[in-house]
Amino acid sequence: MNQDRIQGRWKQLKGKVKEQWGKLTDDDLDVIAGRRDQLLGRIQQRHGLAKDEADRQVSVFESSHPDHRFADSAPRRERAE
Repeated sequence: MNQDRIQGRWKQLKGKVKEQWGKLTDDDLDVIAGRRDQLLGRIQQRHGLAKDEADRQVSVFESSHPDHRFADSAPRRERAE
């Protein structure tokens, strides 16, 4: 998905993100701009979560909103052990 489409969808998704993670500010959402790594960092910072927990929450959020993917979200691969 190209960056223009992500930006457009981000505008639609911002409200849902703010509902989920209420401590995020409008400035945070502007900085995040649809980028998954930025979202993870801001969730960790504002909500005091560990990286793994923030990642888990974002993954659950993405699963429940399949039409909206974050810019640097890559399909997760199962680890071969």
